[in-house]
Amino acid sequence: MHEVEFGNENTYASPGAPGAVGLSTGAVARRLGVSPTTLRSWDRRYGLGPAARQDGRHRRWTPGDVAMLEEMCRLTAAGVPPAEAARAVRDRSVAPAPPLGQAPTPTPAAPALRRPGREGATPLGDVRVECRGLSRAAVRLDAPVMEKLLSSLVEEYGLVRAWENVMMPTLRAVGRKWASAGDKYVEVEHLLSWHISSAVRRVPAGPPLRTDAGPVMLACVPGEQHTLPIEALTAALSELGLPTRMFGAAVPVTALDGAARRIGPRVVVLWSQSRSTASRPLAQHIAAGSWGVKGARRSPEVVLAGPGWAGLPLPGPARVHGLREAVVRLGGLYGAEPAALMVPGPDAEEKERRGGRRTGSSPYAPPALSAPDT
Repeated sequence: MHEVEFGNENTYASPGAPGAVGLSTGAVARRLGVSPTTLRSWDRRYGLGPAARQDGRHRRWTPGDVAMLEEMCRLTAAGVPPAEAARAVRDRSVAPAPPLGQAPTPTPAAPALRRPGREGATPLGDVRVECRGLSRAAVRLDAPVMEKLLSSLVEEYGLVRAWENVMMPTLRAVGRKWASAGDKYVEVEHLLSWHISSAVRRVPAGPPLRTDAGPVMLACVPGEQHTLPIEALTAALSELGLPTRMFGAAVPVTALDGAARRIGPRVVVLWSQSRSTASRPLAQHIAAGSWGVKGARRSPEVVLAGPGWAGLPLPGPARVHGLREAVVRLGGLYGAEPAALMVPGPDAEEKERRGGRRTGSSPYAPPALSAPDT
């Protein structure tokens, strides 16, 4: 951990006091979670620099300067373009004080994000702004802003659209930075993944469907540690009111067997992120299992999810290629009508252009989550 001394740690002296100091650029950068280069760029491009500078000394930032930068970070994290955010910050900082005894004029609202209505498909041109805001907050390791943005996204767009259009594209972008910069962005990807997982788990369950069928059983295959996509699927199914049982990462075969016999699932979803964990014998073994009284024994439908199953010929078990497809398919088995999900997904135009053939990696399994743990 870095310690920065200013006379008294993390305190400011008045810029007018003898021997006064403020925070250095490096200290402010660490405090805000941005790079010193970013602060210098904001100063050079937008005039967001220290209000007072002393000749022959490095720039020093007062509490007012830091408050201005914090507002700049907040606006850019919300998706406001930097130039527009800087203009709003400057306008607030130079607003004249009201005469004594007169109430201050209300501060104009910050530039608002363009948000579509709650109904209908999410326009991708709008959510790209929110991808930028989320990725900027992640790079700054700004946990409170990430939590707020993710909660707002799920509330406004619904889990499936938020997942397809914002969460996964942002994770992919962070994953590309990680791949190109070595270990520099590992902490960013881990923190962002954790907050997405938290947001997914906070999605409230819908009214339970009236059904005599067993629950949807979801599990990662033995050796598979990546759970985020199947967490999203579990939450989306619960949102529809489907009964679910989620068993998490790397479930041993004996545990899968035992759980299936105890709960009698209608469907078993097996998640595999990589080819090394996908097991044809396991899928066939689970599909062949049965339970119930003699003469009325039944077997589960097995659904394979995740890129690990790609290219593995398996007659019988169904495969799903994305969160939307999985929710619609599984919801249909229980008689649910996820009408809100039947709008075109983000890859619909590409699929239509290629004649309906699905190409590339699944939007349900971002490359960023396929990288080996470090």
